[in-house]
Amino acid sequence: MNEVPSQSGADVSASISRLFVYPVKSCAGVEVAEAILTETGLEFDRAWMVVDARGDFLTQRELPRMALIRPQLKHYEMVLRAPGMLALHIKLDEVEAPVRVRVWDDEVPAYDMGAVAAQWFTDFLGTTARLVRFDPEHQRASSRKWTGDVEALNQFSDGYPLLVISEASLDQLNEKLVAAGSGAVGMERFRPNIVLGNATQAGERSELSPHDEDRLDVLQVSTDQGVAQLKPVKPCARCPVPNIDPATALSSPEVGDMLQRYRQDARVNGAMTFGMNAIVLNGVDHLLKAGQAVEANLRFD
Repeated sequence: MNEVPSQSGADVSASISRLFVYPVKSCAGVEVAEAILTETGLEFDRAWMVVDARGDFLTQRELPRMALIRPQLKHYEMVLRAPGMLALHIKLDEVEAPVRVRVWDDEVPAYDMGAVAAQWFTDFLGTTARLVRFDPEHQRASSRKWTGDVEALNQFSDGYPLLVISEASLDQLNEKLVAAGSGAVGMERFRPNIVLGNATQAGERSELSPHDEDRLDVLQVSTDQGVAQLKPVKPCARCPVPNIDPATALSSPEVGDMLQRYRQDARVNGAMTFGMNAIVLNGVDHLLKAGQAVEANLRFD
């Protein structure tokens, strides 16, 4: 790592290069220039989820076509588009009947989004499906095994409020893929919320090394409202979703096969990992923006 000493003396200097919100769990993400930080992550992230007739969550793991459902967040509504479908408009401030749904091992209260949305998802996915919204009054906590004394809340995410990945990590993976005769892939396959890029201070460039995010302690993000603090807590174990091309919903094994070669992680019992799940320590209601400076110390444990 070619480090540029920061004024605060932090070990690592970086910047937020990209921000992503995933309004509907397992559907396409929305790249945004800025997003409000809430106690459950970025505003509207995994606020909605698609469930089957029993109320169990549906994902790209079983239904790769979900990758083709593209949300757009507007001032008062979310607009969903998919190939061959008319746009579905969902008002941000309206819900219908209360329901109980399941995401992984958690049964949580939610709100059904109505028959029109249910028919839209059923028609596109080819299986009975309904759209639900997380009940904001419910507190779904991340695992204390990884968050320690901090009660970190999330909505319909897999378990943590935020996912952080560096551009350097993707660059290394793509170098390996290309060397093996496969094509490079985009960051969208890994579904991060925050992408860390290099920083420039006093005319000098600070270069991140691949998977620096694995070794960072609290991320200090300089916002207009002060310093937001985000803490990476758990390596993100990877399922087959990164094998799915988000542009076509077609799956091929090259990405997973390559990660299996060099990213088996003893911290999660040898699972292949890419990126770090993170929690919010401070900065609720701060506005995160692409380009903001990030500093952190290295963690040795």
